[in-house]
Amino acid sequence: MLLDVDNTILTRDESVVPDDVKKWLAKARKAGLKFCLISNDWHKNVVELANEIKLPIVVKSLKPLPGAFYRARKKIGANKQNCIMIGDQLMTDVFGAHVVGLKCILVEPLVEKDLIHTLMLRKIEKIFLRNIKPENRKAGSKVEKSKNQK
Repeated sequence: MLLDVDNTILTRDESVVPDDVKKWLAKARKAGLKFCLISNDWHKNVVELANEIKLPIVVKSLKPLPGAFYRARKKIGANKQNCIMIGDQLMTDVFGAHVVGLKCILVEPLVEKDLIHTLMLRKIEKIFLRNIKPENRKAGSKVEKSKNQK
């Protein structure tokens, strides 16, 4: 399983992995699943995050380009038949996964506040998604609106 980082497993301004994410990862590992984080981020904090939760990571991935998806799959010994991508962005996570033949689960972003270029991409995503809704998170999780959004 390939996991996006920002706004998929934690918000951009968080540095501590939420307990519910740690519990979910522990259960999934116990069930035999393997994970690799895949992120366009290049900052030290994303590598520290990967070390904290003991997961391999591909940074500076340049999603949706295919190279990082291949590298991430290789790190966990997966092929395209037994691998899936989970992410919050259609234009990077879903499109990139599909380019290399992976299935993908699009999830709601943890928060609506994001980088300006990501917010612009989300507007384009809404045109393509129309009435298709991303997977909801567990009951009780919040999707907060940015102060700049209506």
